[in-house]
Amino acid sequence: MQPRISMITLGVRDLAAAVRFYRDGLGFPQMESPPSVAFFTLNGTWLGLFGREDLAKDANVSSEGAGFGGISLAHNVHSEAQVDEVMAVVERAGATVVKSPEHVFWGGYSGYFRDLDGHLWEVAHNPMMWVGPRDDAV
Repeated sequence: MQPRISMITLGVRDLAAAVRFYRDGLGFPQMESPPSVAFFTLNGTWLGLFGREDLAKDANVSSEGAGFGGISLAHNVHSEAQVDEVMAVVERAGATVVKSPEHVFWGGYSGYFRDLDGHLWEVAHNPMMWVGPRDDAV
């Protein structure tokens, strides 16, 4: 098996609200999608949004559960200033900041937010890791 993540799919309570958050609030480019799911093009992968109940049914598991799910998604940027910029953008879009950006033990700078459905995202600057072409995009 080649090491690759082709798509990340998040189970959401309200698909229309989640689409507005990611498309309008965060500026993720939405792809043509059937009405019951939404797809967004990311750099090198895709993000899918699917009703939480429907996603659980598709995987043949229970949709019940709350709290920390044991996973976080990460958005890495080139500078500490960009971490602060992204955190401001997500907060304006309706995310809940759960950890304000700070210098962290591994030598970087990061903060965390929860999206509208509680999915945990880290926004980080890791000075030891290349994250793609340098530009002003956050």
